Amino acid sequence: DYALADWQQALRLIITAMDRHTTEKHIQISGSASLYYVVKSDTHKAELNPKMKKKILYTLLNGMLAHKSDLTVMRNGCLILCHFRIPEDILFDYERLVRILLHTVKEQIEDDESFIQRVGIFLLNSLACQVGGEQRELVGSLGAIEEMINVINQRLNAGICDDVMETAWSTMWNVTDETPSNCERFLKGDGMNLFLRCKDKFGEKKDLLRNMLGLIGNVAEVPHLRPYLMNSDFVEEFAFLLDSSLDGIEVSYNAAGVVAHLASDGAKAWTIETPERNMVLARMVRAINRWPLHSKRNINYRSFEPIIRLLPVVHTPQCQLWAVWAIANLTKVCPEKYCSLVQEEGGIHLIQNILNNPHAIHTDNRTELLHFATLVRDNVNLWNQRSVQSQNV
Repeated sequence: DYALADWQQALRLIITAMDRHTTEKHIQISGSASLYYVVKSDTHKAELNPKMKKKILYTLLNGMLAHKSDLTVMRNGCLILCHFRIPEDILFDYERLVRILLHTVKEQIEDDESFIQRVGIFLLNSLACQVGGEQRELVGSLGAIEEMINVINQRLNAGICDDVMETAWSTMWNVTDETPSNCERFLKGDGMNLFLRCKDKFGEKKDLLRNMLGLIGNVAEVPHLRPYLMNSDFVEEFAFLLDSSLDGIEVSYNAAGVVAHLASDGAKAWTIETPERNMVLARMVRAINRWPLHSKRNINYRSFEPIIRLLPVVHTPQCQLWAVWAIANLTKVCPEKYCSLVQEEGGIHLIQNILNNPHAIHTDNRTELLHFATLVRDNVNLWNQRSVQSQNV
């Protein structure tokens, strides 16, 4: 008991000293080094209550803001932050941390192997994951998209594809999710040509391709931005990647999602001569029919709404096919999460409409579409039955 009280008392003294002497760099360095040894201990960390976690983080950010250009203060701060649950533990001071991390990325404080920039991008990616639209909009408005594009350009010009480049693309994928304003920022930053350049130079990097196509999929979900993707060079790449087997089905799946959204606007919206719309759609259907339905997924949907919007697209059943396959796969491999989601967001009603009107589907796609729609209905029904049974036990 004495030892427990001793480290907690020491922690309070460290926090007090750092609070009283925010502008004293050496106190911030020594204090943050001491904080690191407290929070890295699993035993100590488990004993920290939410109030004390909040106090540690608030004090730490004060010091980092006061000494943004100091290598040691920023390194210590980043190391401490890595031991907290991001974003959950920092939501109370979200904006300040975003501003600090963007500074670490932008200013590229000199250190070995760009450690601080590397950790800053990693933490920004974590901050953008599993948060609401308001936070994603904030991250974008503070300049995250532009900074990630700068980082990627620097790596690309140096001929380097590493975890920093991949995480920068992942960060943009996260902050553009159902956030049209950030999708616009990506396009205005010449993001699509950056995609082409990265694809040309590092086309064999599966994680990079998955992240890039996930981001472009977010752009394609925004109706008024789709015309900016209707470019022969871009669509040629999407069509080519439909046949990719990199990263299991993920690269092919994400490319198909982009194509499905582009095609969902109808034949008149397909304003390019090459590649031809029907050819790309036929290629997409062949890809979908190759994917194993039981494929485990490296993807996390917050909402099915963008997929569900494709279910009524009767003029292009290939779009419906991608959407129904996606829901059938996810409700099969992760029913606990996705069966409830498809029910809550109105997907079952639209699936039933497809099953009730088979003759409205073009004969070329009818069999597959009805098959996967039936699987969705059966997956959700089975999940509902199991839920009722577990409640009755």
